[in-house]
Amino acid sequence: MRFGERGEWYVVGQFALLGLLVLALWLTPSSSPSWLTWLGRGLSWLGLGVLLLAAWQLGRNLTALPKPKPGGYLVRQGMYRVVRHPIYCGVLLWALGSSLAHLNPWTVLLCGLLFVWLDRKASLEEHWLQERFPEYTSYRRQVKKLIPWIY
Repeated sequence: MRFGERGEWYVVGQFALLGLLVLALWLTPSSSPSWLTWLGRGLSWLGLGVLLLAAWQLGRNLTALPKPKPGGYLVRQGMYRVVRHPIYCGVLLWALGSSLAHLNPWTVLLCGLLFVWLDRKASLEEHWLQERFPEYTSYRRQVKKLIPWIY
């Protein structure tokens, strides 16, 4: 199997953007008022909680790659009843919260780029999920992609 056939470049890009965001949080000055800092920290912790719970609920299906594991099964319970990609939702909540807590143009830009990147990664993942699980079509109609009840 060649590198990239299971969506490896999406994982590389995702971790590169996360690394750049952490670097921007560390190296750039913050201009957030204190109320926004606290709101951002709360969203960040909520995002980490969502991410960890969703990863646990995914069980043996868990992989960073967008291509589902062979022999996996479709998870539709727990966090997956609320949003189709709760791990990405958690990552985005963490990124948004961190960006708000440390408000500057770089963190906001990187948070936006991360959203676009994970949206594209989720679309590729959904293509493969739909190929493997015929019931994914109805699940997709019932549950939003990245932001519960919105998108």
